[in-house]
Amino acid sequence: MVKQLWKPGNMIYPLPAVMVSVTDGEGNDNIITVAWTGTVCTNPAMAYISVRPSRYSYDMIRKTGEFVINLTTEKLAFATDFCGVRSGRDVDKFQKLNLTKEKAQYVSAPMIGESPVSIECRVREIKELGSHDMFLADVLAVHADEAYMDKNNKFQLNNAGLLVYSHGEYLAGGRKVGTFGYSVKKKTNKRKK
Repeated sequence: MVKQLWKPGNMIYPLPAVMVSVTDGEGNDNIITVAWTGTVCTNPAMAYISVRPSRYSYDMIRKTGEFVINLTTEKLAFATDFCGVRSGRDVDKFQKLNLTKEKAQYVSAPMIGESPVSIECRVREIKELGSHDMFLADVLAVHADEAYMDKNNKFQLNNAGLLVYSHGEYLAGGRKVGTFGYSVKKKTNKRKK
């Protein structure tokens, strides 16, 4: 394998393409699409998003210290892209895209009803890093759509058609190639009866 040497850059793909819902606390809500997001810690549950200070939602997050990470699906691909390329300064994205605002349990920012998972977050720390500032946040609650619960009450999130972002493209319909720990799992011999 021959690899080319490139200048420093972010090539960690794919990433979740999420819609982050925010509010200014004065009745103005917005949605921003973020791909710079992820898990920080399991216990306590923490996540992060990184946002450019020039974005309309940035000041809302700084002001309220709250946001909701809404996972996206193939059905939400158009809305996901739209919320990333259009500014909330110019358009009410909830109204334009016919997205449902749902009341969150612990934060004032609304959840997106069409999302299979909405994660309520409260900012713990803001790290000013350069082009983006990172909002490190405590996860206060996770809301999971009951439509993806199976008969054994197990959440089947992978059946939602999750959307990811990779090098300028949205991708959906991932194919399972293994499960956590399958590389070291002991094989069981099933006896024929």
